[in-house]
Amino acid sequence: MTLLGHDAAWREWHKAMAGDRMHHAWLLAGRRGVGKATFALAAARELVGADGQADQHPDIHVLSFAPKDDKEERKRAEGKSFELARSIRISQVRAMQNRLSTRPTMGEKRAIIIDPADDLERNAANALLKSLEEPPVGTYFLLVAHSPARLLPTIRSRCRVLRFPTVSDNDMDRLLIQLSPGADDATRSAAIAAAAGSPGAALEFVDMELGKVAQEMRAILDRGDPDFRMRGTLAGLIGGRPDRNRIRAVLELARSVVGQRLENNLSDPRPIIDTHSELVRLTGEQPTYNFDAGLLAMEIGSLLANAATASERADG
Repeated sequence: MTLLGHDAAWREWHKAMAGDRMHHAWLLAGRRGVGKATFALAAARELVGADGQADQHPDIHVLSFAPKDDKEERKRAEGKSFELARSIRISQVRAMQNRLSTRPTMGEKRAIIIDPADDLERNAANALLKSLEEPPVGTYFLLVAHSPARLLPTIRSRCRVLRFPTVSDNDMDRLLIQLSPGADDATRSAAIAAAAGSPGAALEFVDMELGKVAQEMRAILDRGDPDFRMRGTLAGLIGGRPDRNRIRAVLELARSVVGQRLENNLSDPRPIIDTHSELVRLTGEQPTYNFDAGLLAMEIGSLLANAATASERADG
């Protein structure tokens, strides 16, 4: 099934496959949740002629987050839940490169998917660069990137870029009605606004039931929170022990709520702009910082409360 917004990428991919000299490295760029990894797996299947599941084919290798340490690796081996590392390590790239010293197993081509490539450790990125500079015959790289600017310029320069656009609000609404029929209008509306054109993010927001979180954020931004009561409510809605995905979703939701307020004709937009900048900073720190959930909720709530005075319209 072709996902929303993938038609142009498929046309470019198929045109390249039909050509005489297909580029060996592809950078799949776009917002988190627009389906880049799904495209990468499907494209890899076409490339190697796989009939079964792409991630089980011997000539399709996927590098992503591994278990954090040996203890977590043992949990995975035992079928238990385990914690992932926050980056793709050089040891994973080295293991992949060792495989490249042999020929593909079942044909003349192999595909290496790195997801997300913008979370490669620095040393891992440098090691990957060597393979991109001198790729083995028949080896093709597909680098999934949510923030391509975080990649080494030398890596970006060796890749052909496929861009994945965001999806319109109307298309997103139809998709949510189809895939999440239990979500009410308010939940879908909040998910669409927060996801900013990313179907995967919108579905994630619905699954995480972040509609009430969005309402509380907007309430703080509207009225302030002089007695800290609303910040406590916000912390309770976020949860005492949210995982990394929920924390990321909450931060992205807060940025969306504040970003929407910037579209208004404000008497003084500077507090809103400053709040948005701080939320961008927190979001950038999220992949590598261990945030305390309660403190993070209070910080988000305080940023919104401090910006509340800027919510009055200039024509008020």
